[in-house]
Amino acid sequence: MSVLEGRRACIYTERMAAIENDEPAVIGSMDESEEAPTKNKMTEEKEEEECLLKKLEISVSEAEKRSGKNAMNMQEMYTVYLIETRSIESQNEGQSSATDSLWRRYSEFELQRNYFLVTYPYVIVPPLPEKRAEFVWHKLSADNMDPDFVERRRVGLENFLLRVASHPILCRDKIFYLFLTQENGWKEAVNETGFQAKADSRLKALNATFRVKTPDKRFTDLKHYSDELQSVISHLLRVRARVADRLYGVYKVHGNYGRVFSEWSAIEKEMGDGLQSAGHHMDVYAASVDDILEEEEHYADQLKEYLFYAEALRAVCRKHELLQYELEMAALDLTSKKQQHEELATGVVRTFSLKGVTSKLFGQETPEQRDAKLKALEEQIQEGEEQLKTKNAECNEFVKNAWVDIERFKRQRNQDLKEALINYAIMQISMCKKGIQVWTNAKECFGKM
Repeated sequence: MSVLEGRRACIYTERMAAIENDEPAVIGSMDESEEAPTKNKMTEEKEEEECLLKKLEISVSEAEKRSGKNAMNMQEMYTVYLIETRSIESQNEGQSSATDSLWRRYSEFELQRNYFLVTYPYVIVPPLPEKRAEFVWHKLSADNMDPDFVERRRVGLENFLLRVASHPILCRDKIFYLFLTQENGWKEAVNETGFQAKADSRLKALNATFRVKTPDKRFTDLKHYSDELQSVISHLLRVRARVADRLYGVYKVHGNYGRVFSEWSAIEKEMGDGLQSAGHHMDVYAASVDDILEEEEHYADQLKEYLFYAEALRAVCRKHELLQYELEMAALDLTSKKQQHEELATGVVRTFSLKGVTSKLFGQETPEQRDAKLKALEEQIQEGEEQLKTKNAECNEFVKNAWVDIERFKRQRNQDLKEALINYAIMQISMCKKGIQVWTNAKECFGKM
């Protein structure tokens, strides 16, 4: 391992430890020493029973290519995916439940997810599968209309729906239920929510990132962790793609053994059968790499999901920064108003201002003007205090809800990545055993010559 890779591993471990061990920092009037909101086992079990996935079977069963005109009135090819749902409750009661089905485009999945991001900013919204293939080895097509890619995306879209349907908050959303069950009218319903108008602009979020004065260490650590997670998984996927390229070449070269042994068997009488059989085993070994690498793509897609989860984590952090910035601006504005009121009431100007210079040049205000300004400032201060109280409550509520979902995500992440890596290791072991078996069979063929 290089020094750079070692340093990256250390930073990654530190971020993980910070996320796992720190007490949750909160903003506003809440004490930073308060513990993270947690749910007891009974509450979690109740939420699990109430989730949509316990009531509805959901699958994306097939994909279909279609052609039509786009917004520019130009002909285009696109893919639609068949979503099938069936009631589980009816089956449990012994009744036959009909399967409902409808077709959705990838862009409609994107619209549904964007709605989630705006409506539930404190939730780590599950990511969609990639729109175009990334981190592919050279024999794999990067065309988004390629049948293998479309199939992997179909699996990814089904996984997205299952993630949402098992989420304790997202599964209860009415718009999502319409997405699954109502082909016509869903898009109108989601647009009527006006979520696009509520979306924070990127410039506004970027401004908050750089201007917030007291960032919450807990969310800062989470943001840094998401960056490191994305970097580590990207590097892992690139390594895996390079290994896949070399593995493909090694396996296919074994096909040359098969060809040479077959040619050799033609000129040998006593050894011919043994050489021919050994050549057959080599041909089977060379052809097996296609299935192996196809299975590897499944594990690569599982890692890619968490590559995209890193951006979902950052989205929650950006929203927190924006709320924190708005809270700080409200507090600053209230402080300024109180200072103006004090200066006007006492007649003592503590800071340089254009008003102070104007008063000295053109004389003091009349008592009536002064009283009117004091009254206006008092009203503004009262409004500012109410606004600050509201912003503070909003921030505290966001932190509370966000941290509950972050804890849920951490449990999910640990389980998913552990399972994926173990299964990948098992697959590699199985692949090596098959190679040993091929050469064992070849040895037996040579022994019979």
